Amino acid sequence: MAELLPFRALRPAPSAAHRVASVPYDVVNTDEARALAAAEPLSFLHVTRSEIDLPSGTPPYDASVYARAVENLATLRQSAPMIRDEEPSLYAYRLRMRHHEQTGIAGLFSVDEYEQGLIKKHEKTRKDKEDDRTRHIVETGAQTGVVFLTYRGTDAVDAVVARVTKQPPLYDITAPDEVRHQVWQITGADAQAVVRGFAAVPALYIADGHHRAASAARARQDLAKAGRPTSDANAFIAVAFPDASVQILSYNRTVKDLAGQTPDTLLAAIRASGMTVTSGPAVPVAPGRVSMYLDGQWHLVTLPAATAGASPGDTLDVEVLQQRVLQPFLKVGDPRTDKRIDFVGGIRGTTELERLVNSGKAAVAFSLYPVSVADLMAIADAGAIMPPKSTWFEPKLRDGLLVHLV
Repeated sequence: MAELLPFRALRPAPSAAHRVASVPYDVVNTDEARALAAAEPLSFLHVTRSEIDLPSGTPPYDASVYARAVENLATLRQSAPMIRDEEPSLYAYRLRMRHHEQTGIAGLFSVDEYEQGLIKKHEKTRKDKEDDRTRHIVETGAQTGVVFLTYRGTDAVDAVVARVTKQPPLYDITAPDEVRHQVWQITGADAQAVVRGFAAVPALYIADGHHRAASAARARQDLAKAGRPTSDANAFIAVAFPDASVQILSYNRTVKDLAGQTPDTLLAAIRASGMTVTSGPAVPVAPGRVSMYLDGQWHLVTLPAATAGASPGDTLDVEVLQQRVLQPFLKVGDPRTDKRIDFVGGIRGTTELERLVNSGKAAVAFSLYPVSVADLMAIADAGAIMPPKSTWFEPKLRDGLLVHLV
């Protein structure tokens, strides 16, 4: 079963929602966050990336950063204003990007189920990022970042969502990136029907937000150790989308240099290893193929099949590319730590890969076929871990529309 709990959300007054809603804290760096929020005092980035309101050069994990987040949240609650629902509720959250649309359920999900592995992971987390968001939750008393979950959809939940979303929404805003965000409140019998529907869901999967979920679990421990235990810390805020609606884009790669080779010797080495290399499109049309931009041209590389008996994660194109091309020919070590490799979300398109190579910021780029939701679930079900930077989920939720106070 999957436990789903209605909650009293802290959220902006509808008239201010478009000003408060901000990109997720972890998709921008400090300079980008500062630029986005410079002309908007109500931007939720002042809470999630509060270093933007401190002198340039302030260490991102300095105590003053968290103190400023506390101050900025208190100010925002008054100035937006932010309101807190009187009745515990669930929320339908719809994202629409061009022709793609997905609608999920926002509510609270169990920290216990996360720790027991019933809410399944597919990525490793970094301690420094966990430390940061754990301290942010403990000091602000709020979970400000929303976890993105997916699950095998059910007719029972879909029926309630279809009914609720025929009503006028609480919010209907179009963000600067032209993604439309709509939110409906779900209460009473409809909320209970959704809770029952999730009780029949065997497992939930973290799609995006592994650090948010891990930090919520750690924050519960830290609050208890500090003598501030609270039942609200037993759950974390998330939006769960049915699997059939979730869109994963490719997570592409660039490498800064050719490790002493020329374009011709690199192509020859790849061919000599048994892989086929031909002229090809910028976007591969099937798994097992990778498009490579090198010396002003696109090449299609047909990857070898994964080794028999390989773990589910090792069969993904991103891992085969790493093991059969990036490591042996371009000398890329651990992609989590090697400074010569960079990752480019598929939302930026292959023109961005071309730009990086043509400008000299990279020597070669690789455009991959996207991982499927079925792949993600199979890997999580097996208790395995996906290679780093395997999935780019789009569209993304906005921070600030729904906040869980702990």
